[in-house]
Amino acid sequence: MVVEARRRLPGLPLVVLSQYVEPLYARELLADRAGALGYLLKDRVSQVAHFVDAVRRVADGGTALDPEVVSTLVGRRRGRLDALTAREREVLALMAEGHTNAAIAARLFVTEKAVGKHIANVFRKLGLAESADDNRRVLAVLAYLQG
Repeated sequence: MVVEARRRLPGLPLVVLSQYVEPLYARELLADRAGALGYLLKDRVSQVAHFVDAVRRVADGGTALDPEVVSTLVGRRRGRLDALTAREREVLALMAEGHTNAAIAARLFVTEKAVGKHIANVFRKLGLAESADDNRRVLAVLAYLQG
């Protein structure tokens, strides 16, 4: 039903609360590259502030993915991602969870400038050139999720 809603209204902001991770369903939701999507696990949404933050991120056009969803989807990270350093993969994983550069910097105890450099390296290594038509951050996360 959620996938159908996205087909009918592309870019419709959605937050999915699920009992478990369904990889095929999650990939299908993320495949449209429209952003504005959250996929959270019910049993891990215990803090209201975290849930509200995720809903706000999605309402603003971003993504909010439960770390378990990300882990399930990236079980086989190979190929282009092998060129990334451990820190670049860590930054990309946090991007895949829907975190901003500021939030990533806070979690990794580095500056936002350092996060920006890591993200620029990820874009370069994944071959994601600047484009007016594409969101490189979303494309990098999709590459990460697809392995």
